[in-house]
Amino acid sequence: MAMPPSPVTSGRLTIDLAALARNWRALDKVSAGALTGAVVKADAYGTGLEQSSRAFYAAGARFFFTATVDEAIALRATLPKAHIFVLGGLYPGAASLYVEHRLMPALCSLPMLEEWLAACVSRNEALPAALHFDTGMGRTGFRLNEASIVRRQIDSLGFAPQMIMSHLACADTPAHEKNRTQLALFQSVMAQFPNVPASLANSAGLMTGRDYHFQMVRPGIALYGGRAVSGRRNPMSQAVTLEVPILQVKEARTGETIGYGAAYNLNRDSRIAVLGMGYADGFFRSLSGTNSRPGGKVAYRGKVLPIIGRISMDLAVADITDLGHDLPLPGEMMEVLGPSITVDDQADIAGTIGYEILTSLRLGRFTRHYVGMPEEE
Repeated sequence: MAMPPSPVTSGRLTIDLAALARNWRALDKVSAGALTGAVVKADAYGTGLEQSSRAFYAAGARFFFTATVDEAIALRATLPKAHIFVLGGLYPGAASLYVEHRLMPALCSLPMLEEWLAACVSRNEALPAALHFDTGMGRTGFRLNEASIVRRQIDSLGFAPQMIMSHLACADTPAHEKNRTQLALFQSVMAQFPNVPASLANSAGLMTGRDYHFQMVRPGIALYGGRAVSGRRNPMSQAVTLEVPILQVKEARTGETIGYGAAYNLNRDSRIAVLGMGYADGFFRSLSGTNSRPGGKVAYRGKVLPIIGRISMDLAVADITDLGHDLPLPGEMMEVLGPSITVDDQADIAGTIGYEILTSLRLGRFTRHYVGMPEEE
């Protein structure tokens, strides 16, 4: 006897793996002449490390970048043949772990370099690694005046790095003068490491121009459909849809308030939908709607609707008055991300960036669904 379908009890997060693959292939076409990697840190930007990495591999990606060694180990279990760089560098005392799982640290300090070279000597093997130089980001990386020291140390042992790299601070604003400054500084570092492959461009750098491509590009946000360059139309395929259940539909009267702090006062008789989603699911309190500031958005059958009142831990409220008689029922779903509302739409309202919206999806109490797994090339 067939069982009835399970009732909707939580939000539904759908990741279109075919869209991820299309995005990688589109970026690979733009960066023709350079290898195109895939940055899969933070659980592949909230989309799921295992499934999304497989989609990129099927599309043709062979070089992957994680932030932590734990992420890299999980990725190695998923993709045994991939080339994996750890952007966080070499964690003290962990060299044997990198060797065991065939991971390449992005070495960014002299102590890291010394520890890695010691591991090479102890194993009588030139273990692969990248050298990361800080050309103006002000985070991890060798200082530029350390380049000659790095060069002497690796030459003394005959060590050849797999790659030298840096990271752009302002690539999302292509006309920013710092981009050209960093490019020139990176080229000065490259001159000290002739014949070593180089990598500078993230998603925005890749889109800014071929001068930034070198031998490898490292797209991240654009792979997942997010906007990489400010002020430009986003050309990437949307890959993430988030829907949440409607828990209750009710009438409310002029003058009544919605949510904690009575921050939203109704100025008309209204119909509202209470949604099973809150800040515990990564839907930020900054998406709350007040009488003085519009909040986040949801959509029902393509009609975009406002969030009103403060977002609470588990609940949010949408004003559905403008739906007229086409009212939803409890148990139906509201779109939070999808065809009507992009990651960047919500980010703009929240005063943040699409990266934060996407990576916060990891917090959500959502059921995950994957569709459209591409065929491997």
